Amino acid sequence: MLVTFRSSEAGEMFMMADIARPLLKAIGKPCTAKGVIDKSEVPVAVATLERLVQHAPDMPEEEGKPLPISLRQRVWPFIQLLNRTRQAKKEGRIIWEAAADFEEG
Repeated sequence: MLVTFRSSEAGEMFMMADIARPLLKAIGKPCTAKGVIDKSEVPVAVATLERLVQHAPDMPEEEGKPLPISLRQRVWPFIQLLNRTRQAKKEGRIIWEAAADFEEG
């Protein structure tokens, strides 16, 4: 399932639910069909995601196989979206939408 993140200041970002789920859970957000991250929540969210990335294991290289995209690579565009929203001069927010809730079942 596709999750769309819309920043009032930085545009849209699309992410598959299986990638969005651990990021939202890490920052204490539910994996619901709709949700919001307010500008006031962004500093803690960014710090949490940066810690998550620091402790994520590196992907081992496998000869002859393309490497999967690591959590470290996937989280940076989301952190940039959060930071651009935080740097806005006016009140900003990020809203996400999906076709349905995407909690693990």
